[in-house]
Amino acid sequence: MSKNSMEDMIKIKITKKDMAPKRVKDDYLNLKPIPPSNNLKNIKGSKTGPRYILWSIAFISVVFLFFAFSYMFSGADISLNPKMEDLIINESLSANKDSSSSPISFDLVVISGEESQKVEVKEKTPLEVKARGRVLFFNAFSTSPQMLSIDTRLEGSNDKIYKTEKKIVVPGLSKDGKPGSIEVGIYGAVAGEEYNSKPLDFKILGFKGTPKYSKIYARSKGDITGGTKGSFYSIPVTEKEKALSDLKESLQIKLLKKASEQIPKGFILFEDAVFLNTNNEMVTSFSKESSVPISLKGTLYGFLFDEKKLTKKIAEDTIKDYDGSDVYIANMKNLSFSLVDKENISFSDVKNINFTLKGNGKVVWSFDANKFAGELLDQKKKDFNLILSKYPNVISANLVLKPFWRMSFPSKLKDIRILVNYPE
Repeated sequence: MSKNSMEDMIKIKITKKDMAPKRVKDDYLNLKPIPPSNNLKNIKGSKTGPRYILWSIAFISVVFLFFAFSYMFSGADISLNPKMEDLIINESLSANKDSSSSPISFDLVVISGEESQKVEVKEKTPLEVKARGRVLFFNAFSTSPQMLSIDTRLEGSNDKIYKTEKKIVVPGLSKDGKPGSIEVGIYGAVAGEEYNSKPLDFKILGFKGTPKYSKIYARSKGDITGGTKGSFYSIPVTEKEKALSDLKESLQIKLLKKASEQIPKGFILFEDAVFLNTNNEMVTSFSKESSVPISLKGTLYGFLFDEKKLTKKIAEDTIKDYDGSDVYIANMKNLSFSLVDKENISFSDVKNINFTLKGNGKVVWSFDANKFAGELLDQKKKDFNLILSKYPNVISANLVLKPFWRMSFPSKLKDIRILVNYPE
């Protein structure tokens, strides 16, 4: 750098006084606080302050939630009382088996079973017991029925003689040439084990030498058993009768329970429409042991009725000016059932029956709740009675719309709940 340039620089002398900070004036340091303005006072005292704004938001939220929940649980609840009428029923009726054309039809439930128990016997007694069994008689001789008296003698294929337990009539040939048949019990002509046998074929001794001998015949339905001679522990008559009575009662209860479990939908089984067939003559009540077993076999026959057809027939006969509406009898199972000419009915092949039904019945008119609910969709509340008037089988109704300020019905079926107060 040149000398002249250095000479041109200005020399500055810095003193201690110049380095010390300047003193601020007293009136600046002693500032006075500014009083709050009226506007701030107004904000603090106003209901539009932050605290009250929060309360307002909470209130609006609660109101919103109230309405939201109200519509979540909205809908229509309707309670209806159907038309009913008390009747005194005293009907004499006929029914055909499995018939679609008959005003009343029935089906037959058939269940077999066995009950047994043991009876203690103290002393042996001498016994002579005849063998017993069941046979089917066939009539292939003519279309005319053939009567056979009690104790008709039969010649078995084992060359032993047996007899029928009761008088029977064997039906004749059917139109299609099928032999008529009937079942009956038989027993050995003489007591003893030699008359016990596997299934046999039989000819009627009285027809020997005639065309009927080969055309009217019988065949065993199972083994022939029970024949014996000797000393055995034997149940006394009175105890045997008591045991058989108990066995029959328990067997009927057991078989009835099974039958009830098999009732198809739409059918009814009256308590008095079941019949238990047993054969006490086939019961063995003696043994070589002092603990004597006794058992009872039986078959339960139950008449099942088409409930809808039966109800309609009763309604037509007993309700004045009945218009064919869909009805049911609330306490139908309690009606008293009685089978006419029960003694002459062969349950195994019965085709038609006559019977009576008696008792107090309550006829109830059915109501189509789904159809009614469909007619209410989106309708005005004020039109409810007008729509209900189309259903004369309703005697009264109660309507509750939710929420309570709602003036029309929901647009969805699931939101319309209908309770029909049917009697039990």
